[in-house]
Amino acid sequence: MFLASLAVTGGDTNLQVIITLGSLFVTFLVISGIGLMRLFTTRYRLTEDRFELHTGLLFRSERSVPIGRIRGVDLTANPVHRIFGLTTLRIDSGDQSDAAARRLALDGITKAEALELRGRIIALRDAGRARPVDSDGVLSRLDWSWLRYGPLTLWGVGGVFIAAASAYRTLSELQVNPLDLGIIKDLENRFGTIPLWYGALLAAVLIVVLGMIGSTATFIENWAGYELRREDGGILRIRRGLLATRSVSIEERHLRGLELVEPIPLRWAKGAKLNAVASGLGNQEDNRRRRALTPPTPRGEALRVAAEALPTGPGLIERKGLLPHPREALRRRINRALIWSVLIAAVPVGLGLWLGSWLVITGVITGVVLVPVLVAFAFNAYHSLGHLLRGRFLVMCSGAFARRTVAHQREAIIGWKFSRTPFQRRVGLITLGATTAAGEGVYHVYDLTEGQGIALAETAVPGLLAPFIERAPDRG
Repeated sequence: MFLASLAVTGGDTNLQVIITLGSLFVTFLVISGIGLMRLFTTRYRLTEDRFELHTGLLFRSERSVPIGRIRGVDLTANPVHRIFGLTTLRIDSGDQSDAAARRLALDGITKAEALELRGRIIALRDAGRARPVDSDGVLSRLDWSWLRYGPLTLWGVGGVFIAAASAYRTLSELQVNPLDLGIIKDLENRFGTIPLWYGALLAAVLIVVLGMIGSTATFIENWAGYELRREDGGILRIRRGLLATRSVSIEERHLRGLELVEPIPLRWAKGAKLNAVASGLGNQEDNRRRRALTPPTPRGEALRVAAEALPTGPGLIERKGLLPHPREALRRRINRALIWSVLIAAVPVGLGLWLGSWLVITGVITGVVLVPVLVAFAFNAYHSLGHLLRGRFLVMCSGAFARRTVAHQREAIIGWKFSRTPFQRRVGLITLGATTAAGEGVYHVYDLTEGQGIALAETAVPGLLAPFIERAPDRG
């Protein structure tokens, strides 16, 4: 880093640079020392009824988890681990409590030892249970033609801004002004005379292109080597990763449903992603990290995998046949679009009253452009709404920018949550939330009439609302 700083600054250095690099070096020594101490003091034991892990020298930590409460045994290996044939084995009890309290991790054991230990833990956990026979089989493998969906995620653009901010902060700590760098000066000399609007357009195009490149690279890193397999014992195993490999296991007996996610760019390209709605995947952060069953794929492939992962017949998470929602829901979304258009346009108009009429014109043009765009999104959001009872499942669909279709087992719903905003009360609508121990914890059916919401809840899980329902007398 010292040599790199000399190269960036042209050979000049100062006390601030030395102090910054020294601080980084001391931090490296401290972190390395803590890691080595944890490695040398870690002991574990597997018995017939529990897994125990002891760590620490000055601050001892002794934790154990009953075998019967283990929900997941995952393997991850970062690039350094892979060089030395090592991996990290994580044991998760699936509780919703603090991650450090419910997860045990063995970092830096050999891959063979990790595979053997995982097999022994699963065998002890499933002892005495009925195990599916001849259930091994690959449900899906990566097709590199799916790479075309990589640039269609929005995270790459955000990554460009994050990378730029990190680089600017690092250079500032080294007392280097990024605007004084030779490459920045060269760009300024070449493009400093072009009109402002043209420069802004070029910058936007460059950011989008860099974002698409970043999204594609992220797709390759996350999904290279992807394989979804059903293994003996009723386990869905997802393996993926190029530099850092991951192996996530989901027990089919904890699978409560499926979620089909279709962000707008993917939807335009007829693509989708498939997630598991399962208990035992930890809190919301862990659940979002471990629930993915497929990468962005063609929509047909996602539906095929859904039919095999949850064998209830085809069409479970199809939108075809879903019941529409009241027209008041459409009016709510149109009103919201108009309000946001006015609020956004009002900012430059208000500034223009003090700074100049050109800002007023900009605000008016912004409002004229935003109204049809946001109203189109309002119609799209309304047409995404829908719900239906399909056999043992409650199917719910909603979302404007990212359409989400969720199929959840009705018997796994443990409660109902009714909520109404002041605007919903004014037009007689209600949002019904199905609470569950799986996935996000609650899944919503938005903008139903009060009668529809109560009838849906009572029909989906008969008797659950009985203590709270006051039936009107028969006037017949």
